[in-house]
Amino acid sequence: MKKVYGSAAEALDGLLFDGMEIAAGGFGLCGIPELLLQAIKEAGTKDLTFASNNAGVDDFGIGILLQTRQVKKMISSYVGENAEFMRQYLSGELELEFNPQGTLAERMRAGGAGIPGFYTKTGVGTVIAEGKEHKDFDGETYIMERGIFADLSIVKAWKADDTGNLVFRKTARNFNPPAAMCGKICVVEVEEIVPTGSLDPDHIHLPGVYVHRIIQGEHEKRIEQRTTRPAA
Repeated sequence: MKKVYGSAAEALDGLLFDGMEIAAGGFGLCGIPELLLQAIKEAGTKDLTFASNNAGVDDFGIGILLQTRQVKKMISSYVGENAEFMRQYLSGELELEFNPQGTLAERMRAGGAGIPGFYTKTGVGTVIAEGKEHKDFDGETYIMERGIFADLSIVKAWKADDTGNLVFRKTARNFNPPAAMCGKICVVEVEEIVPTGSLDPDHIHLPGVYVHRIIQGEHEKRIEQRTTRPAA
């Protein structure tokens, strides 16, 4: 099966539709699928639900889709650093489902493993637990969380081979593997595509069985919070 495509628009061709749910990798500005997000913006797909740790910043990451009002709902754990996100949420224009960070990662991983739901202690006794099933195990109360089964996964990796085996670089690994797992179709953008067989099997972070389409491209290296000291 052909997995390597020439551009983000080509890789997303035939996959996008209004009202779909997309799982996106990345943490802050680290490891976000910026080329695929730009292609979704240009496609004009709307009423989107995004499962992602956060929404980037106003002019980068999912933030560019908030600017164009293409996002209907965010399933996230952190919503800082994005003034437009805050404005839309507080004005009632954007639906938000808060998740503890570990719960969101596990919801994605569970979806990828075919697990429809699981129990966790995180969130018990808070607003996170409202409306969710409670169950006691060994004298402790847990709440049930549902696995995420997205229509599409978009992630960023460092390297891929032609079959879709992926290697992530340092903290860019973050949410990308579980996000890649939970989509019906997974599209990956990478910095480099290498020949099949050149990756050490012990160093592969996500096997190609999860990956359907790959693109290679140039990426920005943004710094979310730049902290420097005055020159001496």
